[in-house]
Amino acid sequence: MNTYQALSKTVIIHKNNHLISHDDSLTLIGTGRSAFVFRIHASNKVIKVFFPAFSHLAKEEAEIYKKLQGISYYPSVYEVGLNYIVMEYIEGLTLFECMARGTVITSAHLKEIDYALALASNQGLNPSDIHLRNIFITPNGTIRIIDVARFRQTKDCSQWGNLKRAYNQFYCKRWFPKKLPVGLLNGIAFFYKKRLIPYYRT
Repeated sequence: MNTYQALSKTVIIHKNNHLISHDDSLTLIGTGRSAFVFRIHASNKVIKVFFPAFSHLAKEEAEIYKKLQGISYYPSVYEVGLNYIVMEYIEGLTLFECMARGTVITSAHLKEIDYALALASNQGLNPSDIHLRNIFITPNGTIRIIDVARFRQTKDCSQWGNLKRAYNQFYCKRWFPKKLPVGLLNGIAFFYKKRLIPYYRT
């Protein structure tokens, strides 16, 4: 494929947002609420292709990333199309993967995340929808953050504050297991979204 636009057109998505096919040079590495993310072979880039009903988010998210360019905690953006964004590939483990594998998340990591979010706030953004799957710890131990589409919403988002509270109340205690089953983690996320966990309301 000669262009990113051509690559994006090889991604065929069913009307129910099921992936039907894509070019052989793409490897699916993530599925979200509004898009599929593919790594482009032999490169350090990914292409995020939005579901048809969410194609408008490509431009919106790209505009937010533009405000964050030059801040090392957020990926670089190389190209934006009608329904896709081409970005830097982030190597590492998400916080979700860290908890599933038993990789320890330290208080220093939390401070670095706080700093990264503060830098976004300084750009006039409102960091929102911060969860375990959009924060990475790279092989050298630094923090990277992706999925910033909701960084311009006006309402306050308590998710990151609740995650820090849970970290301090439970995770950092010696008795708390640092490796948890994926099913349990997904269950906690489900009940949290349903506002069924006391003291941890979205």
